[in-house]
Amino acid sequence: MNKKKVLFVCVENACRSQMAEGFARFFGAHVLDIYSAGSNPAKEVNPEAIRVMQEVNIDISNQKPKGFNELDNKEFDYVITLGCHDVCPFVPARKHIEWDIEDPKGKSTYFFRQVREKIREKVLKFIKSVITEDIENADSKNQ
Repeated sequence: MNKKKVLFVCVENACRSQMAEGFARFFGAHVLDIYSAGSNPAKEVNPEAIRVMQEVNIDISNQKPKGFNELDNKEFDYVITLGCHDVCPFVPARKHIEWDIEDPKGKSTYFFRQVREKIREKVLKFIKSVITEDIENADSKNQ
């Protein structure tokens, strides 16, 4: 199975997309090459995002917000936007997915935790769908 390239996108690449990248690396590094970026990257990953991810034993403290021009890879199988809608530029990909998740920036720790759990659930479902799609494609080739 070839790893699929996925790009998680939000405006500042400081909260939602960084959490998604962290979960994807933790749960899906065996099937995914994982990237994240933003249309207007912040100077640092939001400290509250780092803290709530540490609560679930995932360390994103070494991750850095990036713009699209800083990405090593320019071709993706999947681009997943996390609620930035029209603010995010179009990035070419085989498939585009929109996860409409509210930005937790400036909100309570409780809200950050709610966002974290929504992202965890969506990342796990996404990884499962990628694996299922690869199995189905392999089965159809072998018939």
